[in-house]
Amino acid sequence: MTHPNKQGTTAVLLAAGSGSRLGLGPKALLPFRGRTLVEVLAGVLLDGGCRDVVIILGADAAKVRETTDLAKYTVAHNPDWQSGMGGSFRLGVAAAAADDHVLIALVDQPGLTPETVSRLLAAHTPGRVTAAAYRGADGVLRRGHPLLLDAGLRADAAESATGDAGARHFLQAHPELIDLVDCSDQSGGGDLDTPDQLGLLG
Repeated sequence: MTHPNKQGTTAVLLAAGSGSRLGLGPKALLPFRGRTLVEVLAGVLLDGGCRDVVIILGADAAKVRETTDLAKYTVAHNPDWQSGMGGSFRLGVAAAAADDHVLIALVDQPGLTPETVSRLLAAHTPGRVTAAAYRGADGVLRRGHPLLLDAGLRADAAESATGDAGARHFLQAHPELIDLVDCSDQSGGGDLDTPDQLGLLG
């Protein structure tokens, strides 16, 4: 699925964590739809219209590489993955094509669909941040992932990424730049963090 006349977008799939709260090893290797979570989600990002996917590995990176087929993607290793998401975020943005917008996705969101990705790409306007949003039980629309950073904003967002914060500090400082796109019809936007959430894998 492509979007003619749209500036290119590189997806960054953050998959460096050890999954310590889940207790099953790196989430990237969780079985999902007959493959692994990292393989399925990387494919979803391409199918949704991103022209390349940068996958950031960290914990057990060698095992992830050995047991998955990621040949069609750009794979980078964050040796300092234990310091938090910030380092992986910066690494991913730096590895993306220089003039591309950057779409940030998390490997622990099995509900991600090509339609969600395509919707964000189609809705994006220059100079803005376009974020998937999901309605909770209270009906309130809340920002989630993926998050599409305009090419002109990606450097500032990366510079602000520290510790376990990816784009959070940048977004808190610039709420006026954020456009929410309701993707509640695609998924609940939930993260797979603890054993009670394993049902998200279907």
